[in-house]
Amino acid sequence: MDNLKIRPVVTRADRNAFVDLAFRLNAGDPNWVPPLKAEVHALLTPGDNPWFEHAAAALFLAERDGRVVGRISAQVDQLVLQHMGDGTGQWGMLEAEDEAVAASLLAKAEAWLRDQGMTHSLGPFSLSIWDEPGLLIQGHDHPPTVMMGHNSAAYEAWVERTGYKSVKDLFTYDLDITQQMPPIVQRIVQSGERNPRIRIRKVDKSKFDAEAAIILNILNDAWGDNWGFIPLTDSEIAYGGKKLKPIVYEDLIRIAEVDGRPVAFMMTLPNLNEFITDLNGSLYPFGWAKLLWRLRKPKVRTMRVPLMGVLRELQNSRLASQLAFMMIEYIRRDAVADYGATRGEIGWVLEDNGGMRAIAETIESRINKIYRIYEKTL
Repeated sequence: MDNLKIRPVVTRADRNAFVDLAFRLNAGDPNWVPPLKAEVHALLTPGDNPWFEHAAAALFLAERDGRVVGRISAQVDQLVLQHMGDGTGQWGMLEAEDEAVAASLLAKAEAWLRDQGMTHSLGPFSLSIWDEPGLLIQGHDHPPTVMMGHNSAAYEAWVERTGYKSVKDLFTYDLDITQQMPPIVQRIVQSGERNPRIRIRKVDKSKFDAEAAIILNILNDAWGDNWGFIPLTDSEIAYGGKKLKPIVYEDLIRIAEVDGRPVAFMMTLPNLNEFITDLNGSLYPFGWAKLLWRLRKPKVRTMRVPLMGVLRELQNSRLASQLAFMMIEYIRRDAVADYGATRGEIGWVLEDNGGMRAIAETIESRINKIYRIYEKTL
């Protein structure tokens, strides 16, 4: 077929080609943000990424007449098998010059998954749901925020024509944070401020590990029943904490306490993508200095809320909504006053997470991106 060959990534040169291909194929897309190549290599490397302690991945390159024209990953995660069902294989990292390349790569990933005993294929995940899940199907007209993906609009049809069906959509919501919250939200916040049982506090970065443990305990409880939830291992928590610590700012992460007990949290991150776009994937020779300088006191247009949760026992209660609105409002004020931010992005949010979607709609945010996860029987 058209001199097209699909082969596994074996050597360091292969891995470099796998990473570099995205830069060539997306060079003409003004809304694609070049990732830091060192971060992508770490993501894909056993020994660096603790995800490999419970998962295995195969990487494949597509070559046409000796030229790399596509890539894909296929992966089997033991925690996915435990929490999402036996036989659930996954794929991700798709980049392709044309539809024939994409179809051949997906077929290769599916064949590898069958060889591992998988009965259905779910994707894309690069490499897990905690990294960059879903194929962007709406919102190609503006860049993604930190830790979110971006792909060619053509991929949606290419994937679907190979037999994949939508299984879940993930939404992100856009919000003008320079505007006051709607009056009903302001009243709810003011009512909470009069309640002596409620305390909304900033995290204490000097107690990073203890604060992270509080947030993760709430997260595991709050998200435990959500579709696709995979608990993080201790080593993944340590790894993620090390990566996130440089972009953790105390006034952008809040913990809500009721009667002195932590029951909810909201994590907000400056949009790191605004800092790295001009680095073209490299921290050398001067990228490190630029990035460190920008992180000292970041001034960004956009803030992203990647994680928010309230203990399950309070979900669907008035108190849960009140705590959420209070955290949103306090962080909104500081994001505008201290960081010069004008825009917030909340997400991703599962399409069937009615509680979170209701909160997003009440603060008059709008869906700006949709990421789709697909499934196919093998």
